[in-house]
Amino acid sequence: MGSSRNKFTSLLLMFCLVVLVRAEYAKYKDPKQPLAVRINDLLGRMTLAEKIGQMTQIERVNATAEAMSKYFIGSVLSGGGSVPAPQASAGDWASMVNEMQKGSLSTRLGIPMIYGIDAVHGNNNAYRATIFPHNIGLGATRDPMLVKRIGEATALEVRATGISYAFAPCIAVCRDPRWGRCYESYSEDPKAVQAMTTLISGLQGDAPSDYTGRPYVGGSKKVAACAKHYVGDGGTYMGINANNTIIDTHGLMSIHMPAYYNSIIRGVSTVMVSYSSWNGEKMHANHFLITDFLKNKLKFRGFVITDYEGIDQITSPPGVNYSYSVEAGIGAGIDMVMVPFAYTEFIDDLTYQVKNNIIPMSRIDDAVYRILRVKFTMGLFENPFADPSLAGELGSHEHREVAREAVRKSLVLLKNGKSASTPLLPLPKKAGKILVAGSHADNLGNQCGGWTITWQGEPGNNNTAGTTILSAIKSTVDPGTKVVYDEDPDSSAVDAGEYDYAVVVVGEPPYAETAGDNLNLTIPEPGPAVIQTVCESVKCVVVLISGRPLVVEPYIGAMDAFVAAWLPGSEGQGVADVLFGDYGFTGKLPRTWFRSVDQLPMNVGDEHYDPLFPFGFGLTTEARK
Repeated sequence: MGSSRNKFTSLLLMFCLVVLVRAEYAKYKDPKQPLAVRINDLLGRMTLAEKIGQMTQIERVNATAEAMSKYFIGSVLSGGGSVPAPQASAGDWASMVNEMQKGSLSTRLGIPMIYGIDAVHGNNNAYRATIFPHNIGLGATRDPMLVKRIGEATALEVRATGISYAFAPCIAVCRDPRWGRCYESYSEDPKAVQAMTTLISGLQGDAPSDYTGRPYVGGSKKVAACAKHYVGDGGTYMGINANNTIIDTHGLMSIHMPAYYNSIIRGVSTVMVSYSSWNGEKMHANHFLITDFLKNKLKFRGFVITDYEGIDQITSPPGVNYSYSVEAGIGAGIDMVMVPFAYTEFIDDLTYQVKNNIIPMSRIDDAVYRILRVKFTMGLFENPFADPSLAGELGSHEHREVAREAVRKSLVLLKNGKSASTPLLPLPKKAGKILVAGSHADNLGNQCGGWTITWQGEPGNNNTAGTTILSAIKSTVDPGTKVVYDEDPDSSAVDAGEYDYAVVVVGEPPYAETAGDNLNLTIPEPGPAVIQTVCESVKCVVVLISGRPLVVEPYIGAMDAFVAAWLPGSEGQGVADVLFGDYGFTGKLPRTWFRSVDQLPMNVGDEHYDPLFPFGFGLTTEARK
């Protein structure tokens, strides 16, 4: 009797163990299962609260481990300049992200969150990161494979901080340089912008040929990319940021849409919607373009995300009817909402709308399916935490060398000599005494522009690590050449200086988005005065640091040489490399250089095309042997 009872007890224990093992085994946790099986298995287990949590992206400052677990938050972001601490190290970033991730993994289903950041010219929020030239400069390189390498380097620097999602590239086609985001656009020419979607393959890895439309991220050293801002952001009236793009369907499709085709072919994981409107209809509420066209016609299978407080801006004034904004945005086909602060209000409103059949559950399931697809594809379930071995990638020498190469190739030589027979460039390294002048010669912040450490960027040399143009000149010339720096010299000092030649570096202050909208596009003072003071007395090359062409026709005659250096970033040595002839000038204008703002908008191919320098122009020099 005792032995049969023991047998029964043993069988019961075995049965209980089998049940327990089966209960613990979930298909979605098994990387051997097909992707669709994993997604459907997880989706089928989720409550409405868990689903809506996945659709919610909140700001870093709110993202305590408790908030992550209580509201099942699917994503966190750093807005521009939102950092764990001033001058935070890669390890500081990674620790912060890991703590949030622990909160997400502590939930019933353990769905990892995805952390996003504006890595738009390198991992530009992080102290000591490599700051690459802004996109306008990369457009001047005409080198898509270089841009791909920049994507690869950026992915490593983003992963160094524990982050797995970059809000890049901006594939806007800027049609009016009065727009404050024009420097985020590679070119006014859609074909040039299409060519630079190689950045996506650098960030994410090369998608297999059968991946068209499906998101692809090739492992834990790559990041999810984001094509933005869908669509027409670069075509607004008078270049006013987030305003109205007035254009017919053919124009929208032939100018602003093409780079999205290339992005989808490259397996881009996400698409961010534009603040702007198309013929008066807010893009964040445009069902035709988000659902009918992007998702259904182009077969985009990743997720669609809003811009920062993007649904709030569906109404005017923003946020005046938030529940309507939620209904219109989610109804249009948006999958993830960058809230980023009032997330309980968003969650409550969307929950109410689903429970009252205002938003169908099928719409919620589509959104969550897409979000989970990206998370599973990128291996976030298997590798949710930061890889500490990548910390050394942040600002590495190898990446700085790529940035320096990009600076060299981005420079556009627009004038070289008062006549073609008397070129000034390349400059001789061996000289008695040379003058370096201007507000941008010894100013790393000005050189990097907006979206650098902070959202707007900041002038000065104490914000991050890099090489100013002045430092680069000093390290390039012959040791016997005396370099004198005078930011704003007076004419008597210039006359008395007996300089062999002068390098004048002037331009725009840092700015981002609406703060950069500018209707006059003049060189800020004292730039023009410095040009005139120096160039009337000494042979001079003027290097313009700007996010777009500016009015230069009044001063061009006084200059011996003129170089458009755009916003070169942290590696100013690349400017000196070319000025002094270690490398030749090769850059070509990525956009038309107008004579007067009265001509704007004026783009290549327009009927009345009378530029100072046409699209594609750029003089060349040979490297000194």
